[in-house]
Amino acid sequence: MKFINLRNLPHKTVRLGIAFIISSLPILVSCSDNHDSADQSSLPTDTESFTFFDLGKTIKLTKGVRSDLNNKLGRDAIERRSILDLEINYRGFLKRHFPELAALNQKLNSPPGERVEHNTVKLMYRYAQKRNVPFSLVELVFSDYTKTPILFKINFKVDEANTVETLQEKYGLPEVIDWKEENGKSLFWKKNGDILIVSRIPDRFGNIDHQIVIYYTDNLKLLNNTERREKEEQEQQRAKTGKKAF
Repeated sequence: MKFINLRNLPHKTVRLGIAFIISSLPILVSCSDNHDSADQSSLPTDTESFTFFDLGKTIKLTKGVRSDLNNKLGRDAIERRSILDLEINYRGFLKRHFPELAALNQKLNSPPGERVEHNTVKLMYRYAQKRNVPFSLVELVFSDYTKTPILFKINFKVDEANTVETLQEKYGLPEVIDWKEENGKSLFWKKNGDILIVSRIPDRFGNIDHQIVIYYTDNLKLLNNTERREKEEQEQQRAKTGKKAF
């Protein structure tokens, strides 16, 4: 993955594989929603955002979508009601460079120090390379209220697919964040409130890992608001029940 002199990079033909992976046109899919407490009218109406395997901010997780992902990435492991930590790269990275995400992360993990579980569905793919996909780990997190994406993480060692050049051709020149650590650097794009970050992450031995993270900010905010409202309703109900007990 090349992180220097991005503005001088020549225009190259996008590889077929990565062009297929990072699709440009989201496909709208509908499914039933078993959680009536989520405000469907609050869902983002602007579909122009970042996509991964045709999954964008308004695409809902269905059996068909999951089956399609299994065909492309291999069998998944599923986790429900998990913790949700938005922090990446190193402690304080979001606070320094993306304060809005840091503030949202704090809200999602309040009170501090406690294990806060969220009404989410996380799909994890650890064997995508067996399907000739150049990623070592893929994590896709969806709201279990709306079934829409909230956070995608894609990890890989070697940038076999020229990811930066592909993203640049699709989304334009990124903004660059230089780390204090040698060889550490992040590039990011913003689109309609959502954020895509590509990071070059050195370990203590000098080895380089790469990570792509997509934050679907509006969907994250909707999850936080829905959970907060649900918690308030439960507290009110417990108070009423307590009064009726005596």
